[in-house]
Amino acid sequence: MVLKIFFPQCCNLADSGLLVGRWITGYESAVVLAVIHYPFIPGQVKQYIHQMQAQSGVELSVLGSWSLPKDGQEGMDSFLKDLSTIFPQGNWLQISRQIGQTGFTCEVLNRHHGPDERAHQRKANQKKEEEDVKSDDEAEHEEKEEEDEKVIFVHYEQRKVMLSQLHLIQNGALDPTTDPPSELRQMFQSVACSQPLFFLDKYDDGPLKTTHWQSQGREASIIVELLKQSSVPLCLFITWLLSIWTWICNIRIFSLYPVRFLSSKFSTCVQLSYRTEHLRTISSSNPAVGHLHFMRKANILVSFLVDVALGILLMSWLYRDNHITMLANTLVPAADHVAKELEDLLQWLMGAPAGLKMNRALDQVLGRFFLYHIHLWISYIHLMSPFIEGILWYGGLSACFGLTFALSLLSDMVALLTFHIYCFYVYGARLYCLKIYGLSSLWRLFRGKKWNVLRQRVDSCSYDLDQLFIGTLLFTILLFLLPTTALYYLVFTLLRLVVVLFQGVIHLSVDFINSFPLFAVGLRIFRPYRLAEGVKFRVLCQEPGTALHLMMEINPLKFITVVQTYRTPTYSCYPKDSWLELIKKLFVGELIYPWRHKSTKTD
Repeated sequence: MVLKIFFPQCCNLADSGLLVGRWITGYESAVVLAVIHYPFIPGQVKQYIHQMQAQSGVELSVLGSWSLPKDGQEGMDSFLKDLSTIFPQGNWLQISRQIGQTGFTCEVLNRHHGPDERAHQRKANQKKEEEDVKSDDEAEHEEKEEEDEKVIFVHYEQRKVMLSQLHLIQNGALDPTTDPPSELRQMFQSVACSQPLFFLDKYDDGPLKTTHWQSQGREASIIVELLKQSSVPLCLFITWLLSIWTWICNIRIFSLYPVRFLSSKFSTCVQLSYRTEHLRTISSSNPAVGHLHFMRKANILVSFLVDVALGILLMSWLYRDNHITMLANTLVPAADHVAKELEDLLQWLMGAPAGLKMNRALDQVLGRFFLYHIHLWISYIHLMSPFIEGILWYGGLSACFGLTFALSLLSDMVALLTFHIYCFYVYGARLYCLKIYGLSSLWRLFRGKKWNVLRQRVDSCSYDLDQLFIGTLLFTILLFLLPTTALYYLVFTLLRLVVVLFQGVIHLSVDFINSFPLFAVGLRIFRPYRLAEGVKFRVLCQEPGTALHLMMEINPLKFITVVQTYRTPTYSCYPKDSWLELIKKLFVGELIYPWRHKSTKTD
């Protein structure tokens, strides 16, 4: 059996003393966490270990002794060896290192027998070696014992292991609720949960001195401590503001159906509710439960701060050099230009577009109908032109809440300014859909079939002569009017798709800012060991007469895995159909809504 000892690099040059750590359950492995220096009182060591065990919840114990000989400590090895009777353990590790050597030597005591039986066995083995009478079976047995007592040292960086989070295998091979924790996971958990053990440094006046990653002084930041102290009143203030906002939203007038319907269709209202939920998560007084909850709160906080910073930069650009006035003066001529292009397009459709011969009467009716709507829209734009600059000036203030608010407001303004294009698309789609379904129904009439509404299927049916005659007339009329309707539907659908594409880019930008895990990606870039996918080993030392020494290095998570694991759930935009379903809807004339629905939440 091979005994693996996880040994921290910070203890390689520690003074002689006792090894404090934990035996990993179910495996022939031990994790060394700290070294208690000589001199010490065994009773104080036991009391200290019991105290640390109660604070950390880790089954700490004295694993053995550590010896690094110095001048005046010739008998230290025998003294530390005798301590195995004071600290009874199933196994007692006696690790020693000589000056000038890289490798350690390890002797395992009390592994299978008591100390007296072990000493008696050693004496018997010495007598057998002096007699030099050994059989082949005995030689093979001793070789097996030597192999059984083989020790491998796995060196690790204690600080990185304590701060890292080991992730599960992503392919679903392991289930943390059913499978027992692996040896590596228990090792990481032992180091992470033993933080109270690392608070004792050389500046403490206690009777015990230890060596670990913080033995030269605790790692801390004044800025972090000040932020922790100031976060409590700030969270209370945010909670108070959110309670006022919740009370305003619960007013009865905002619960009416028209108000709720309109608020669910405006991107600004959806983003406002989304940020409100984020602020509730950040300002919660309850501590984060688990690593994922902590990372979610950190990602939301960093995303919110970056969003506000980008919004302030946008607002500073808008209110500098009179950019708002320039935008207001450009908006009305741009709307007139779009209306003029639509009029030219309708005039082209009312003639012979691309040499196609259209139904003259229907073509003129549809063209004049749409031209009337364009004239109404131009009148509305000119009526609102004196107030556009004020609307832009006050709307630009929303950027102080974040860039996502400004983008959401831009999406709503685009939706309002292109409302006439949406109306054209709806009119054309409804008329085209009516003719498509009418033709399909009349086509079933020719084949002697009908649609059974109750059973949702096509059944056979017998029609009389009058029904077939009327059906033939209607089918002929709809078939010859279909090209004219289909052309108008095609043109306005393409215009509508351009607007939807522009709004879709805005919505994707907003969702990207809301959901992208900036904090997790920052950890992956600057501290990749914090997000561990696994470990790798390399040979550190393999000197003759010493045990095998391996160096454990942390493999960081891949960037795509970091984004998929820590991405904040967000409200996606409609439609969520596949490309095939989208093409089918466009072909039959069903409406495509790009609105965002709060009920659709995706990870």
